[in-house]
Amino acid sequence: MECKETLELLPAHVDRELGLPESMEIERHLKTCPPCRAEYAEQLALRAAIRKDVTYFNVPGHLESRIEAALPSAPAHRLLPAKRDWNWSAMGAALVSIVAVAWSISLYLALPSAEDRLADEVVSSHVRSLLTSHGVDVASSDRHTVKPWFNGKLSFSPPVYDLTTEGFPLVGGRLDYLDHRPVAALVYRHRQHIIDLFVAPATGNKNDTVPGSLSIQGYHLVRWAHGGMVFWAVSDVEPAQLGKFRETLLTHMTGS
Repeated sequence: MECKETLELLPAHVDRELGLPESMEIERHLKTCPPCRAEYAEQLALRAAIRKDVTYFNVPGHLESRIEAALPSAPAHRLLPAKRDWNWSAMGAALVSIVAVAWSISLYLALPSAEDRLADEVVSSHVRSLLTSHGVDVASSDRHTVKPWFNGKLSFSPPVYDLTTEGFPLVGGRLDYLDHRPVAALVYRHRQHIIDLFVAPATGNKNDTVPGSLSIQGYHLVRWAHGGMVFWAVSDVEPAQLGKFRETLLTHMTGS
């Protein structure tokens, strides 16, 4: 991918609106192109500043009634008796409207759900960390080093455990950004495979949930909620091993 194409797609890449193949191509280009990498950093900083400092205004509750009062009253129309003759032009227009509505509904149903979009974000963040040197911000297998590193950087404290004896040694951690908020990314290894564990406070229903799993572009994901936190584990490791990682981690969390 050349600089011109990269710069054109960079805003969409920053907003994570591209597919995985295009994102990977851009990440490869950014690794070898300092000017594009600098532009990428500037756009990331601008995006973060806008999200942090943007001003929101709430619509006053009385605005709707004021608008309705300002509109002229609609004249009452005399109801005409229904004609027996078919109005083929009206029927044709109605048929076109029905087809348009059905087409719009089919497009809406084809859109990915919020959960699907978040899963794509998780995979993209994982792949991006593998393609760049930003795998970890703090490199350590000591949970007492990794866990305090997040203090002051997040509004919550992620649970951190070293699972070396179970075959999943802790590599370190980093800050990441998913679902419009900063999250903790804990990095583990299983043989030659990297496992990213994304952690964030649960929103809405904070009850524990059973794990849900899926695969995207050859990467496997497991999602679950526990203790008021939401966890996403992603890797190219076998699904059975990813499930074992989740069970091992949950055993440490529950102390059982």
